[in-house]
Amino acid sequence: MEPFTTLTGIAAPLLRANIDTDLIIPKQFLKTLVRSGLGQHLFHEVRYDSEGRERPDFILNQAPYRGASILLAGPNFGCGSSREHAPWALKDFGIRAILAPSFADIFYTNCFSNGLLPVALSMAAIETLATVEGPLTVDLPVQRVRGGDHSFAFDLEPARKAVLLEGLDEIRRTEANLADIAAYETRRRKEAPWVEIRVH
Repeated sequence: MEPFTTLTGIAAPLLRANIDTDLIIPKQFLKTLVRSGLGQHLFHEVRYDSEGRERPDFILNQAPYRGASILLAGPNFGCGSSREHAPWALKDFGIRAILAPSFADIFYTNCFSNGLLPVALSMAAIETLATVEGPLTVDLPVQRVRGGDHSFAFDLEPARKAVLLEGLDEIRRTEANLADIAAYETRRRKEAPWVEIRVH
């Protein structure tokens, strides 16, 4: 997983509440377990018309937001089903950070497993950042978002911060503790040999 340190990029304002995972990536695109290729279907129901043509009034179909790497949103972002395809689609499109007042718990957790940074800021701060002309900077090491003359600090649990800074997915985090796991297994076999299950 690519580490996340400091991101400077275009921020697309999609300032609506309760953007659910079905809106982020509709159910008909959940048939794949491949993480690439889902970006073209991001926000499909509002990004395209019934003929598959781009809706010119949708923010991600407009310049310069086609190249957005930051998304500004309203409260309760990522609510609905727990589909991990939602962060996959966002990342495949090019989004690396989402700024919203609050996130659905499962979506929030899935972001860290997929190299996305969900940043909780007040709605007032997000509305202010939406008025900034030019790029925003999301600085994870110092936990601050900057744009124009504005700067906002954000909170993040140290363990989640470390996951992104080091670019560790769940498998890599487990592998980082292989020595401790092996020591535990050795100790457990000595202390409780009757628990040992052997498969022949």
